[in-house]
Amino acid sequence: MPIELNLLLPFLVASTLVTLVPGADMALVTRQVFLGGTRLAQRTILGNLTGIVVHGTALAVGLSALLVASATAYTVVKLAGAAYLIWLGVQTIRSSRKPAVTADAAPDADAPVSPRRAYVQGLVSTVLNPKPALFFLTFIPQFIDPDRSVLGQTLFLTLLHVMVGLIWLTAYAHLVNRARRALAREGFRRWLERSTGAVLIALGVRVAVERR
Repeated sequence: MPIELNLLLPFLVASTLVTLVPGADMALVTRQVFLGGTRLAQRTILGNLTGIVVHGTALAVGLSALLVASATAYTVVKLAGAAYLIWLGVQTIRSSRKPAVTADAAPDADAPVSPRRAYVQGLVSTVLNPKPALFFLTFIPQFIDPDRSVLGQTLFLTLLHVMVGLIWLTAYAHLVNRARRALAREGFRRWLERSTGAVLIALGVRVAVERR
């Protein structure tokens, strides 16, 4: 076992609580469910989780510490991520003006976002978000034994965090999809897509103006 058993449960509890906090990942998954069903959302989830692996690996090799130490690097990454979230929010609001995909249609039929693009959207939105870097830098070291392999422990904890995220976001996507027929009613669908877009924009603005 890469980490002590007495640290495993506290880590899993904390990781679950952090994952359940609504953020850009859940807003983006909601958007993808409405555009192409759970299959499209799953591609975005895989992109999100790949981004988490990138941050975890960066921590393992010390890049996260460099990012946090360099105000310029942090600001560039933060603003790029904020701009991307705002762009996604605007696109979501624009899509609310288009006719709804019927609930009986195939989930990916005529989806305006390809599976590959959905994956890239999830990846980019996570990689360009400096918060995971700060999370890993401040949270994971609390569970690291400096007398053992730091790389192995870091990657193991990152994998656990990814598994928690996979379980929750997949379940969340299916919950949204099960309610899709009711949610897809034209008036409610437009309101929900506009609200989701507004959330993405608000998150982007918050990332842009938030100080470390």
